[in-house]
Amino acid sequence: MRLNDKVAIVVGAGQSPGEGMGNGRAAALTFAREGAKVLCVDHHLESAQETEAMITAKGGTAAAFKADVTKSADIKAMVKDAQTRWGRIDVLHNNVGVSLSGGDAELLQLTEEAFDRVVAINLKSCILAAKEVIPIMRAQRSGAIINISSMAAITTYPYVAYKATKSAMIAFTEQLAYQNAEYGIRANVILPGLMNTPMAVDTRAREWHKTRAEVEAERDSKVPLRRKMGTGWDVANAALFLASDEANFITGVTLPVDGGASVRRG
Repeated sequence: MRLNDKVAIVVGAGQSPGEGMGNGRAAALTFAREGAKVLCVDHHLESAQETEAMITAKGGTAAAFKADVTKSADIKAMVKDAQTRWGRIDVLHNNVGVSLSGGDAELLQLTEEAFDRVVAINLKSCILAAKEVIPIMRAQRSGAIINISSMAAITTYPYVAYKATKSAMIAFTEQLAYQNAEYGIRANVILPGLMNTPMAVDTRAREWHKTRAEVEAERDSKVPLRRKMGTGWDVANAALFLASDEANFITGVTLPVDGGASVRRG
């Protein structure tokens, strides 16, 4: 019960269609298993409700909330709902993000509309959510913010908007950490590597007109550790540590969860 009696907002707690477990849903389930009350936020209410049902079926406490996290009014309502419902906010987990599914592309094929969409979903939502929870956490003199970036931020990656936004998320997290440390608020960012999630694998299979098995094998071959992608549970376990009091003296950290991909040079 590492998050016993804590209140967590998981933004992106639903998941894309496909096989396996997404990072956001895995985080919501993990936080609840460890005692947190979890507000499961997603723009697809049905998907958030599925996550809520999975939590309550195991005896946990959760509520589903529909939000377009690119809209300030929806972010305000999300935070108000969690605070009104449970009286405080201890953890903000920003997991939402898109790349190919948002229309991202290499530079010469990138449209202005796709760029604006990816920036709004990946970066703007993260900043707006932090803006709303920081006053609450400052008043509490405690809180943990975990942002999900990507190894794409620090490695070669072809799609422009995703790489740019995930890089910016690292800088924003560092700024959050430094400017809010005196209030007892911690902010850290996780960089997932190649993950076997519906968004990462099934989306590519659809876009590239390949089978899921083909995409999975191609991605597995690039992972140093056991030649096997990670899963949403690997990201969730890292987030659990950063959300818990075990990470009480850790803030401003960029944590790769990547099967050793980041140690390769050249």
